[in-house]
Amino acid sequence: MGLGDLAADMMQGLGLSDPVMRLGVTGLSRAGKTVFITSLVANLMDRGRMPALRAAADGSIRAAWLQPQPDDTIPRFDFERHLAALTGPEPHWPEGTRAVSELRLSLRVQPKGLFSGMRGVRTVHLDIVDYPGEWLLDLRLMERDFSTWSAEVLERMDRRPGAEAFRTALNAVDRDARFDEVEAQRLTAAYTAHLEAARDAGFSDATPGRFLLPGELAGSPALTFAPLAPELRGAKLWREFERRFDAYKARVVRPFFRDHFARIDRQVVLVDVLGAIHAGPQALEDTRRAMADILSAFRPGRAGWLAQLLGGRRVERILFAATKADHLHHTQHPRLAAIVGAMLREARDRADFSGARTEAMAIAALRTTTEDVIRQNGDVLPAVRGTLMDGRQAAFYPGELPADPGELLTPARDGESRWLDADYAVMNFAPAPSTLKPGDGPPHIRLDRAAEFLIGDRL
Repeated sequence: MGLGDLAADMMQGLGLSDPVMRLGVTGLSRAGKTVFITSLVANLMDRGRMPALRAAADGSIRAAWLQPQPDDTIPRFDFERHLAALTGPEPHWPEGTRAVSELRLSLRVQPKGLFSGMRGVRTVHLDIVDYPGEWLLDLRLMERDFSTWSAEVLERMDRRPGAEAFRTALNAVDRDARFDEVEAQRLTAAYTAHLEAARDAGFSDATPGRFLLPGELAGSPALTFAPLAPELRGAKLWREFERRFDAYKARVVRPFFRDHFARIDRQVVLVDVLGAIHAGPQALEDTRRAMADILSAFRPGRAGWLAQLLGGRRVERILFAATKADHLHHTQHPRLAAIVGAMLREARDRADFSGARTEAMAIAALRTTTEDVIRQNGDVLPAVRGTLMDGRQAAFYPGELPADPGELLTPARDGESRWLDADYAVMNFAPAPSTLKPGDGPPHIRLDRAAEFLIGDRL
């Protein structure tokens, strides 16, 4: 944190400046971070579709406008271009998150209630920080050494695609050979290919996160290492990869959380639970573990490096949102939310949040479908209808989620390779063409409830 940030925090603490909320938005692979931020900002600026956000419903929010972001060194979230992609004449999905970006939305608020006349109109700044979920998973690396991380990766690797090619490359390593940079790059390329294949198959836990989104670090020694088998311990390759693993934590992971994470007040973690269910029990269990690790990392007062880094600050509210609820008929939304809640139950019970609040919710930041029914073999199935990526219209019934989340989580924990008595499908819908009325933001499902949980108390 720079001197300017420190001074701003001191001024705010003394009541001498406008209050600032910092909302972190991240998500596991393909969860829809860019769409979430774009739709949230658009619906806070035009609040006709936000009845569950009390400050919007009762008129407390008088105005909302975008201002220059406070940090000149962070790229601005390209809100206008993303909104044009989603709502233009030929709507399409915008590019996904590949680096940190930020946006400041300022809200002019007139509090309601008995003493509202004494408080007057005030400005509340909402600073939204967008960053890849793959980077957030690197939190787990900070409390692991190279040996522990290697053992964990190799233990779970064989249940994922792309493992065989990496195992072949690893088995070819000569324990007694001198360290060779070409050999290091070969192993790293094979391991990165495995991570990409696992992500494409629906697995969430893929560390180190920067291997998938390297940015300016592509090809650097800090991103040139891979997990090694225990029999290579003591070899020159082991010692060099161990050094690079430690350098990655010290020079890549720690600065990211120090510069961008430590000042976040509220956090959204978006999860494509439907995609994980479709990918199978092992992918769903992998997603559950990743979510639990993320949640435990946010725990206020947690001993270790993160608590020291945060310096006593806490993330006050954390929302885990299952996205793409518009792919289901509304009658299944409670079941989707229950599955997310059950996936988090163990971690939430284990964590002592000391006043922090968590919530699980099923949402769609941009609604792409309308509800319909399908008649099949004499049955009437609740379905959704939308535009596919190739432009065709289709009605879609993905299968019925179980009323008891344990019917999914138990086989997932047991390592089953497939669902025994059900098949859950997914469909890739394109953004639907729409004409927005004045005062209305893009259509959504429960984005207003998400906003009420995250920021409503500050408005």
